[in-house]
Amino acid sequence: MTLQGEYEPSSAEWVRNQVAAYEASGGAEANTVMDRPIVVITSRGHKSGKLRKNPVMRVEHDGVYAAVASKGGAPEHPEWFHNFVADPHVDLQDGPDPHTYAARLATPAERTEWWPRAVEAFPPYAEYQEKTDREIPLFLLERV
Repeated sequence: MTLQGEYEPSSAEWVRNQVAAYEASGGAEANTVMDRPIVVITSRGHKSGKLRKNPVMRVEHDGVYAAVASKGGAPEHPEWFHNFVADPHVDLQDGPDPHTYAARLATPAERTEWWPRAVEAFPPYAEYQEKTDREIPLFLLERV
């Protein structure tokens, strides 16, 4: 079952365009950022209640995905971080079909295990962590 509700496209044009092209092609197009694979995650806006869609780097292991709240090493979390905390039910599309997942912050031990996987999937994450004083949160998404 996928999330239901009104979809409000991102205010960022590149995000709107990438999500639209990804979904229209079943993930066959617009499926990379900086030559690395992405997935599209739909969450419920913690303020508006509207559905929000974000392209996120693809970090997957044994059917579990990680979503890295890096915001390019900015001092604050991306908006979707707050959405995940407020409502952990998200849809993740990795290819043609979205599926519902439960998102939760990784425990310290899980983060230790998953952070190298995230950096392997997208090496700039290591740089982003060095740029910020905050520990970049890592969510684990498990299919429900």
